[in-house]
Amino acid sequence: MRVRFLAPLCAVALLLVGEMAAAQSLPGPDNRPAPGNEVPALTPREAGYRPQVNYQLECSGCHHVDGEGSRANDVPRMKDFVGHFLDVEGGRAFLVQVPGVSLSSFTDAQLADLLNWMLTSDIAGDSTPVDFVPYTASEVATLRAEPLERIDVRRNVLLERMRAKRIAIRDGLGDRP
Repeated sequence: MRVRFLAPLCAVALLLVGEMAAAQSLPGPDNRPAPGNEVPALTPREAGYRPQVNYQLECSGCHHVDGEGSRANDVPRMKDFVGHFLDVEGGRAFLVQVPGVSLSSFTDAQLADLLNWMLTSDIAGDSTPVDFVPYTASEVATLRAEPLERIDVRRNVLLERMRAKRIAIRDGLGDRP
């Protein structure tokens, strides 16, 4: 008996909550931006920030400010390691084709600048080869056009190539020599 009484009440409550949520999410005809917000903010792509700022905006949320990553979230460490990808066949392309990179909001030139900064900064540390050739916008555009289908498969192949060259895997996910 109690269930028959509560079921209609729950249905009515859900309808009211749904209607209130919809009403609050739709702007009214007289809504105006708050003072100081009349002009929409620029996107990072439009703003033309330095690569360091772009890293903070699009990369540090997962890889952290210093590139340490997060083992708990399966986000690899870049700190003192990411440059080793340039030591193995396919690694240079991989750094551009990782979905978080290739699908970022940046232009090809901004992305090339970001990668070049990252690979020559404290994030990569000494892991970047001394003969590193900076990425160009046209190279990034070409590599972005070929997105990765299985990031884990490609990454594992690259890690095996590193091991074959006796590069210690210090990615924070399964560090081993």
